[in-house]
Amino acid sequence: MTQPKQKIKVLFLCTGNACRSQMAEGWAKHLKSHVIDAYSAGIMPSAVNAIAIQIMAEAGVDISSHFSKHIDDLTGINFDYVVTLCDNARQQCPVFHGRAKLVHEPFIDPSFVPGTRETVLAAFRTTRDKIREFIEKMPHCLYDHKS
Repeated sequence: MTQPKQKIKVLFLCTGNACRSQMAEGWAKHLKSHVIDAYSAGIMPSAVNAIAIQIMAEAGVDISSHFSKHIDDLTGINFDYVVTLCDNARQQCPVFHGRAKLVHEPFIDPSFVPGTRETVLAAFRTTRDKIREFIEKMPHCLYDHKS
């Protein structure tokens, strides 16, 4: 009898844990919960961005119950992968002892895109869709990823 394969633990890390990492966690739970145990955190957490909640809901993913967490809140979890989603998080990423492999996959922070509400919403949707594309390739894209 074959033993079931254990899910990989993946931490999505960005600066504020307000937008990109929340989207990544949401997508991973929505699309890959059978193979990925997803978490998200920030270096300097803030509130989850309301527009991120809105545009994820448009795509059928509910992250309204998510909350921002500091990286220190997840101490003690042995991650297989830590995926930094912005350069700031990559530069300030703490050292993870053990088996955690660091992967850097940056995405534009749509909360800093200037313009009209429609321009901002379009930026959020673009980032959301690019993160989904990345998550859809998981976990295979992590195995050979060059940070």
